[in-house]
Amino acid sequence: MMLQPVTLPLWLFVLILVFAGVTFASHFLFPSVRWFLRNRMERVVAKLNTRLERPIQPFKLMKRPDMIIRLAHDPNVAEAIAAEAAETGIPETVHLERARRYAREIVPAFSASVYFGFAARASKWLARLIYRVRVGQFDAETSAGIDKGATVVFVMNHRSNMDYVLVTYLAASRSALSYAVGEWARVWPLSWLIRSSGAYFIRRRSGNQLYRRVLARYVQMATEEGVTQAIFPEGGLSLDGRVGMPKLGILSYIVDGYHKGGHDVVFVPVSLSYDRIIEDRVLVAANAMGVRRFRASFWSILKFVGRQARRVLTGRFEKFGTASVRFGAPLSLSEFLKNPHEDVTAELASEMMRRIARNVSVLPVPLISAAIGEDTDLPMTELTERVQRLAVRLEEAGVHLDLPDGPVDTAVKRALDILALRKIVRREGGRITVPPKDRALIGFYAAAVEQHLAATAASEGGKIPRKGSLRQRTGHKITKSAP
Repeated sequence: MMLQPVTLPLWLFVLILVFAGVTFASHFLFPSVRWFLRNRMERVVAKLNTRLERPIQPFKLMKRPDMIIRLAHDPNVAEAIAAEAAETGIPETVHLERARRYAREIVPAFSASVYFGFAARASKWLARLIYRVRVGQFDAETSAGIDKGATVVFVMNHRSNMDYVLVTYLAASRSALSYAVGEWARVWPLSWLIRSSGAYFIRRRSGNQLYRRVLARYVQMATEEGVTQAIFPEGGLSLDGRVGMPKLGILSYIVDGYHKGGHDVVFVPVSLSYDRIIEDRVLVAANAMGVRRFRASFWSILKFVGRQARRVLTGRFEKFGTASVRFGAPLSLSEFLKNPHEDVTAELASEMMRRIARNVSVLPVPLISAAIGEDTDLPMTELTERVQRLAVRLEEAGVHLDLPDGPVDTAVKRALDILALRKIVRREGGRITVPPKDRALIGFYAAAVEQHLAATAASEGGKIPRKGSLRQRTGHKITKSAP
């Protein structure tokens, strides 16, 4: 009986084969593949850690499902779950499932191969393709002075979505960064790439207490385990071109999670500046409306990318100018806490933003934009004179000028080439004109210089007129005596 043939419909036979194949794969093939890939990843990480300034921490390499379970069942999260259950009357199991969903949403899926094999190389290629990248040196003596056991957090101003590319590029030789990304990036396959690069997604405007507790605990766990991080305290792109006021969310999580005697946290201010910000028109339009709502359609973005790709392929692509990255003096949280503070997080954030704003480089386009001021028509010779006076004033104030080598005329020409290509300014008969529709863009780029001038005036106890041409603010003569 056992050896007699059995007749089956073809569909049933195929179904049996499928189930058998799935069972074999899940019990034998998949575990073997996972073991092989995990073993390979561990060898890659061990090799990387020999050359990285700050090795990749085991926490970052934890399996994502294990990290999700650890986060969802954290005692602090459990406390928040119990509080919500008591307040709402809904069983704790329901809130626990919500916590798990939040954890799955937040926790990254870091891959050393994706980060160092693709993301770091791609970011370097893209950054160098679009910009002349100028990275200020992170002083070797200062770097050596940072405790190897401390967690390093790079604190940055947020000018463009290209910031993430520059961040990955500049940190590739030091460590693998972890940073927060907003809802805009939850589009496949971008979301997969970002999550594999170690970034975690956040809901910037969520007021849900349980969600906030889960997010806070993830940030605190990463900090406690020594994961190198990058944060943008402004919470969004600058709409007016200035370094803005900080939001205390992620910074407060880090400060609240710090325990005296534990691992120190060292904040490193990083100042980013650009000759051209890709999203500038969108940001200016949002600022004019007074709401943080960006009206950029998918098709307009696709059209822009296609136009630039065509220029690259035909050899007609012009770089978008300079992208500058500068490091400031690090600040140790343990040292900062030795002095009394009324509001530790607010004062820490204020100090970091002050260091960032002070260290922002002045590039050719912002310099020329500030020299143009509110004028829409002026002679080229007068513009050059204004630029010279302004450069002297900024230099005397200790502001870093990142300009081309040679006379100021070189910087003027380079900036006008960038602006004229986009028709933001026009050169006609030895005169410079600004179309009324682009006047706001000139103000947007001039804002960084205006912020430096305002800070200088405040430190000197003086005031800067909010209105009036640059000539009124700087005087007519080029002198070294007075700014």
